[in-house]
Amino acid sequence: MAKIRSSEPKSKPDFVEPTQEEAAHIEERNGLLQYDRLASMIEMALKSERKFRLRPSQLQELNRIAVQGLLQAPGVWRQVPVEIKGSIHEPPHHEEVPELVDEMCDYVSDHWEDENALHLASYVMWRLNWIHPFEDGNGRTSRAVSYLVLSVRTGYVLPGSTTIPERISEDKGAYYEALDAADLAWRSGEIDISVMENLVGDYLAAQLLNVFKDAGGKTPD
Repeated sequence: MAKIRSSEPKSKPDFVEPTQEEAAHIEERNGLLQYDRLASMIEMALKSERKFRLRPSQLQELNRIAVQGLLQAPGVWRQVPVEIKGSIHEPPHHEEVPELVDEMCDYVSDHWEDENALHLASYVMWRLNWIHPFEDGNGRTSRAVSYLVLSVRTGYVLPGSTTIPERISEDKGAYYEALDAADLAWRSGEIDISVMENLVGDYLAAQLLNVFKDAGGKTPD
């Protein structure tokens, strides 16, 4: 979760911040709503005859759903500096956010044909976290957008229970390590998301394996 660094009040008078218990219920509700909207986005993109283009508006919509009722202005690019709890990475200045998001979306579009689904999904997962464009909900948004790219680039509504975003949410240790590895490479002037690619690939295999098991298949002991 991002920590706001600002002398200005976080909330405006007309916004009542929920209690911890209320926030937990809201997050659970929002998670279901975001998943439904994500599934709809995937289906629409797969049915479209147009080449898929990742757009900033999609990021904003998925973030708005994730944090509505929790923030004064959900889905809006952050207007303040933030810190990432437990990370040494310092997100870029908030004035740079729109341009950096555009560049990330352009990367996906420009490499749609010559890069595979795991690479593009992993790139989005890392880069969106690196930019940290929202006041809150960046992790939830990055995992949703990554899954959108993975599904559309693969060409399927990916089957299987316990999806990749859910698996990451259940145990974020390996996920944070993959983000740190990509950050380290970027500080050296390289794009190396191989650790994230391996992680997403393993989670995808586990998700699809559930389909095999549900069909009665048996794995070796």
